[in-house]
Amino acid sequence: MNNIGVLMTCPMSEYLENQLENRFSLFKLWNHSSPKPDFLKTHSSSIKAVVGNTKIGADANMIDSLPNMEIVASYSVGLDKIDLGKCKEKGIKVTNTPDVLTDDVADLGIGLALAVLRKMCACDRFVRSGNWINGDFGLASKFSGKSVGIVGLGRIGSAIAKRAEAFNCSISYHSRSKKPNTNYKYYSNIVDLAADCQILFVACALTEETHHIVNRKVIDALGPKGILINIGRGAHVDEPELVSALLKGQLGGAGLDVYENEPNVPEQLFSLENIVLVPHVGSDTEETSKAMADLVISNLEAHFKGMPLLTPVL
Repeated sequence: MNNIGVLMTCPMSEYLENQLENRFSLFKLWNHSSPKPDFLKTHSSSIKAVVGNTKIGADANMIDSLPNMEIVASYSVGLDKIDLGKCKEKGIKVTNTPDVLTDDVADLGIGLALAVLRKMCACDRFVRSGNWINGDFGLASKFSGKSVGIVGLGRIGSAIAKRAEAFNCSISYHSRSKKPNTNYKYYSNIVDLAADCQILFVACALTEETHHIVNRKVIDALGPKGILINIGRGAHVDEPELVSALLKGQLGGAGLDVYENEPNVPEQLFSLENIVLVPHVGSDTEETSKAMADLVISNLEAHFKGMPLLTPVL
């Protein structure tokens, strides 16, 4: 397969990069000084596969520029950076990396909730600054027993629910339809869900329908004692409204792994003690990074050997 051209859209994983170089003819989009359109035009006949992620996937322009492309293998579970309609139109296969990252993202979601409620980051700064010698830190809020609402009860949402149940939290959820085989309370309206929970987790896929699904109405329903945890995508939340609510004390707190304009984060958030910010690291553990890379490689090899894909999307 060394003669098969594979385009990697941006740096993702050193292990994945090495594995691709060992098996295919690897093109690194970020390693070339020529403008992107010129680069794609120059190598259009050679590239048969694209490996993308949550930063750069395969948009319509890229797909049209690569007439010999057969497959897009995403180093992520999210598909919002891939033009699925264009891929379907041209018969291009698409794969992603579900399941292998579920535990890590769910773990981080629960970790963010604990960090916000127990003020872990503020406590850390309190100790490091030497302020403890002047008196105790003060009180935080418990996580156990809180009412939890989950937007999107898919793989990750279900994993969050399972973990929250271990803390004796009551679980309710919102999704496009009621899920079978679950006793969790279903809300067809996200505003009603937000009004009836203390912690709202966003864990759904990003689509046109879920863009800004957490708007000002949802934030107001969650209220000044509510906590928002977003481990989905930044565009799930109307970020200016979130910032406004936090600055005015109209939302109790937030734990954010994702943002609307990554890596840019609203600077107004930096001074707030009731939020925890992490840089889109939901699946970024050594173990899961390797598992995701292996799945990308396995899907590519299966495709070019004429075998069934392991995790097909299209």
